[in-house]
Amino acid sequence: MKAIALTEFGDAEVMSLQELPDPLLGPDQVLVEVRAAGVNPVDTKIRAGYLRGLMPHHTPLIPGWDVAGVVRAVGIGVQAWKPGDEVLAYARKDHVQFGAYGELISLPDRLVARKPSTVDFVTAAALPLAGLTALQSLKAIGAGSGDVVLVHAAAGGVGHLQVQIARVLGASRVIGTASPRNHDFVRSLGAEPVAYGDALVDAVAELVGGDGLVDAVADNAGGLAFDQSLRLVRDRARMTSIVDGPRALENGVVNTWARPDAEQTRWLVDLVADGRLRVEVQQTFPLEEAVKAHKLLEGGHVRGKVVLTV
Repeated sequence: MKAIALTEFGDAEVMSLQELPDPLLGPDQVLVEVRAAGVNPVDTKIRAGYLRGLMPHHTPLIPGWDVAGVVRAVGIGVQAWKPGDEVLAYARKDHVQFGAYGELISLPDRLVARKPSTVDFVTAAALPLAGLTALQSLKAIGAGSGDVVLVHAAAGGVGHLQVQIARVLGASRVIGTASPRNHDFVRSLGAEPVAYGDALVDAVAELVGGDGLVDAVADNAGGLAFDQSLRLVRDRARMTSIVDGPRALENGVVNTWARPDAEQTRWLVDLVADGRLRVEVQQTFPLEEAVKAHKLLEGGHVRGKVVLTV
């Protein structure tokens, strides 16, 4: 099969289109023909070698933890899936090597969710990792009925989904930080936009009134936004960060690392099918242009997601 792979760690140029053996199909696995693969910030960190102290890595390494495609074959122990089924998955495994940036991927059947026919492959591939991160982080801090929730980086891959999921979970108001050029987009998602910067605390306090505090915070930005959130949240146990684990632990904040969950993935994609969750894809690239996709993502200011098509 053709796949984007790397044999050394570094900048985007270490990746190239290669001819590699088809994946093995284990007894509890499904072999999926990839139609689209989501590109996530964690992919760029893996490519640069930053996660080698966290998970085993092997080369040649095919990046990619988001996939949507069609089942080609199933292992001898698989009962729930058959060839021709359209599926999506957060495809993180226990070691990093055989990812989604290729024509084929084998996956444990427990990771796979059925893709509704009304959801296209690009949208489906953009959803799993960002959607699960958004959902699980909100659940970790109990964001729900009647809450005022502050979401940082509300126009980004995780944030734009988090805004909408918070409303689905019952939040009464969502305030989202974003650059001014994305304020109309954030409003369209159902949030009240505020700009980053030194005036953020006062701006949020003016919006919420009363004691100037919010019930829950989802930090997808880190840095100054993290520090400001410590002053804005009523209870630090109801603040979560996906970008600064050590500082989160030091300050009594919940650190979120998304776990694969097929049931939650299906819940999310059903929201998309029902028109209750919008997945913004800024740009797609053909598989062979994965280097360009990584450079775009690392350049910042991406609205929503970037996806590779196969």
